[in-house]
Amino acid sequence: MMPARPPAKTFWSAHAFSLVLVGFILTGSLAGCLLKGRASVLKPWGDLFLNLLFTAVVPLVFFSVSSAVASVARGNRLGRILGWMIAIFVGTGIVASLWMMAGVVLCPPAQGVRLDLPAQAPAAAEPIAGQIVRAFTVSDFAALLSKQHMLALIVFSLLVGLAASLAGEKARPFVLFLAAGNAVMTRLIRLIMLYAPVGLGAYFGYLTGVFGPRLMGSYFRAMALYYPVALGYFAVAFSVYAFLAGRAAGVRRFWAYIVPVAATAWGTGSSIATIPTNLDAARRIGVPDDIRELVIPIGATIHMDGSCLSAILKIAFLFGLFQMDFTGAGTLATAVGVALLSGTVMSGVPGGGFLGELLIVTLYGFPPQALPLISMIGTLVDPPAAMVNAAGDNVAGMLIARILGGKRWMPEAAGA
Repeated sequence: MMPARPPAKTFWSAHAFSLVLVGFILTGSLAGCLLKGRASVLKPWGDLFLNLLFTAVVPLVFFSVSSAVASVARGNRLGRILGWMIAIFVGTGIVASLWMMAGVVLCPPAQGVRLDLPAQAPAAAEPIAGQIVRAFTVSDFAALLSKQHMLALIVFSLLVGLAASLAGEKARPFVLFLAAGNAVMTRLIRLIMLYAPVGLGAYFGYLTGVFGPRLMGSYFRAMALYYPVALGYFAVAFSVYAFLAGRAAGVRRFWAYIVPVAATAWGTGSSIATIPTNLDAARRIGVPDDIRELVIPIGATIHMDGSCLSAILKIAFLFGLFQMDFTGAGTLATAVGVALLSGTVMSGVPGGGFLGELLIVTLYGFPPQALPLISMIGTLVDPPAAMVNAAGDNVAGMLIARILGGKRWMPEAAGA
């Protein structure tokens, strides 16, 4: 007699959380439209959710990254994960940049707009060596305990995990401690996510009511270009990546679990705030522990396809304002390089694209007045950019799992 099969998941049981989340977001957005400026009363309820996430994200990143590195069974697997991770991050960043490049060439964002600004020399920038040191290290251990220094925290976590792995049997209790800490933080995030529908619904209501009118005016053309291009990249490019990772099953699994990730990133404008949700979605998709717990936290700070999209838009916008020719293979190739460099220095916190914008202005030699012009664009594109950034980390993990695990990585993960 054949054993009875477990009952198949119904549509509601498989997508209940996503549907509830979308329902609360739509309700909050409608409330924001009705309340307009008074929607600011909803902000504290959204801030409560953000504060809980941001409070948990530092220990979550430390335990997830360090435990993943410390528990890698084969020494060469960590190197392979990191090597393929960098290759995929750069590759998808180039694809995103070229995607937006086609958009700005076909529909220039600043066409017909001219501002007469004095051509002042840009302020002296900090030497690149100093920027690298400041981005990847801190001078005091206490500074690591802040979301403002995520790259430094990730470097420290990698080194702690590597040291624990190299210490061998003597470090076994410490490795178990890291694994236990990771389990505790994962459970904590699941508890926080129970409040996600209310918190995100309130935050969407606040954003819709208070900031919605700012999408109009002189930046409407740039926004009208960025939003459909970003959404198109999100739908088309990520479906292709998911198909490469797992064929039709990979596409189905990706879209079945990416909605909470996309909604959280859109509502918060932060890749870092989305790390907990993204880790859970990657687990449900079947991405192995050591891959997802390295790729997603690291990707939240250095893998930003959405930021590459916005960087190309900002560069083209400034070229149009200053009546500069944005054509030619050299100009376009340079813009792609600047977009990649800009995307790697952008922080995952809301409004953290300032460094990338400063990089664009200084590298191209635009006057200082150009900075606030593209800073406004950065603020307005934060929601879709963060959504693309966060979802890109998830699908990158799928691609790495396919490369390292072979064609059957997804069925084997489902069986496990």
